[in-house]
Amino acid sequence: MSAYIQSVLAQVKAKNPAEPEFHQAVQEVAESLELVLQKHPEYQSAKILERMVEPERVVMFRVPWMDDQEEIHINRGFRIQMNSAIGPYKGGLRFHPSVTLGILKFLAFEQVFKNSLTSLPMGGGKGGSDFDPKGKSDHEVMRFCQSFMTELYRHIGADVDVPAGDIGVGGREIGFLYGQYKRLTKEFTGVLTGKGLNWGGSLIRPEATGYGVVYFAEEMLKTKGQSFAGKKVAVSGFGNVAWGAVLKVNELGGKVVTLSGPDGFIYDKDGVSGEKVDYMLELRASANDRIKDYADKFKVEFHPGKRSWSMKVDVALPCATQNELDANDAKELVKNGCVCVCEGANMPTTLDGVKVFHDAGILYSPGKASNAGGVATSGLEMSQNSMRLPWSKEEVDRRLHEIMRNIHHACVETADRFGVPGNYVVGANIAGFLKVANAMLDQGLV
Repeated sequence: MSAYIQSVLAQVKAKNPAEPEFHQAVQEVAESLELVLQKHPEYQSAKILERMVEPERVVMFRVPWMDDQEEIHINRGFRIQMNSAIGPYKGGLRFHPSVTLGILKFLAFEQVFKNSLTSLPMGGGKGGSDFDPKGKSDHEVMRFCQSFMTELYRHIGADVDVPAGDIGVGGREIGFLYGQYKRLTKEFTGVLTGKGLNWGGSLIRPEATGYGVVYFAEEMLKTKGQSFAGKKVAVSGFGNVAWGAVLKVNELGGKVVTLSGPDGFIYDKDGVSGEKVDYMLELRASANDRIKDYADKFKVEFHPGKRSWSMKVDVALPCATQNELDANDAKELVKNGCVCVCEGANMPTTLDGVKVFHDAGILYSPGKASNAGGVATSGLEMSQNSMRLPWSKEEVDRRLHEIMRNIHHACVETADRFGVPGNYVVGANIAGFLKVANAMLDQGLV
C-alpha cells in the first residue's frame, strides 16, 4: 500500500471514528485505485479521493411519532448526499435498528461507484432511520413516515435527490412517504422510486436486484464456459434480493438449496421452487423474521445460528447484509468446490474473505457491480416518470439485462487494461471511479 493511500485511510479513520464499515468500504476502494493513481497523478494532485470520501452533505434530524397507545417515540433520521458529480443523489432509505451514521456513510460511498457503473446519470446517496417497522401497525408506520418526510422533503427532489427503498422500506413505506411529500410540496413528481405500479412505479422493481445479481453471475460463469444449468446455488436472506435471485436462478436451470435468516439457515436438497418461492413472499411480509418457519412447513434441514456457506454448492449469492461472509466461511465455500461468489447485498464479504477468494482463484464479484440491478431499475423508473410512459415487464427486464452485461464488460475490460485480469474488485472500483473522477475534474473545485 502506497504512502499516499495510507495517509488517506488514516485521515478517514481520524475524521470518522467508530465507523468500521465506512473504513472498510473506503479501504477496499482505495487499495484498488493504486494502479490508476500511478498512471494518472492528476487525480492525486486534485485530491479527488480525499473529496470523494467526504460527503457533500449530511442531514441528520429527529423524528418524533406517536404509537397506537398514544406514547411518543423519538428516532433519528439521516440522509447522506455523498456525490452528485454525474447526476442527482440516488440511493435507498433503510429503516432498521442497526442504522447509524457510519453504516449509511459506507452505503452512500458504495452507491457512488455502483451508480457510476450503471452508466445512468445518478450520483450516490443513502439515508434512513433507526426506526424498526417490524411489529408496528400500519397506522404507526404511517405516522412515522409522515414525520420522517416532514423534514426530509426539504432536501430531496426529482432533480436533486431521489431516494428509494432498502431494508425495512417496501411498498407500504414508500407509499406513506410519497403521500406526505405530495401533501407538503403540492407536486406529483418522480421524487421516490419503488412506487406502486398504479402511481408511477416500474414493473419488476422488487425483483430487480436479485435478477441483476444472477444476470451478472451468468456472465461470470460464461468466462469459464459454464452456465447455471445444473448448478447448486447457496443464497442468504429471504427478502426481495434473495427472492428475485431464486426466481432467476430457477429460470436459468439452477437449483437454490439454501436460504437464511437471523435465526440460521435451511438446506433444501430438492431446491427452492414453485410454492416454496411464493412462501418466501409470505415470510417477508410477516412480522416474524425467522427462516425456521420455512423448514417447519416444508420439512427440510434447519441449521440454527449458522450461515448458508457450509454446504457443498457451485455458486454462492450473499443477499442478506454487510459482513455476513467472513474468511472462515470463504474457506468452507472454496473447500466444498464453489466456483463463483456473486454479491447481492452491500459489502457482505469481509476483506479477509475477499482475500481467500482471490487467493483461491475463484470467480468473485463485489456488490457494487453485481447488485447494481436494483438501482439501475430505479433509474429506469425515473426515466419512465420523466416521459410519463410505463414500460412492459419484458422491456424493463431487457434493459436491466443489458445494463448488467455492460457492467460486467466494464469490470472485465478495466481489470484487463490495468493488468489484473479477472479481478472484478479492481475492475469495478476503477471503472466506477474514473467516470466520477473525470466529472469532478471537469466541474472544478466543488
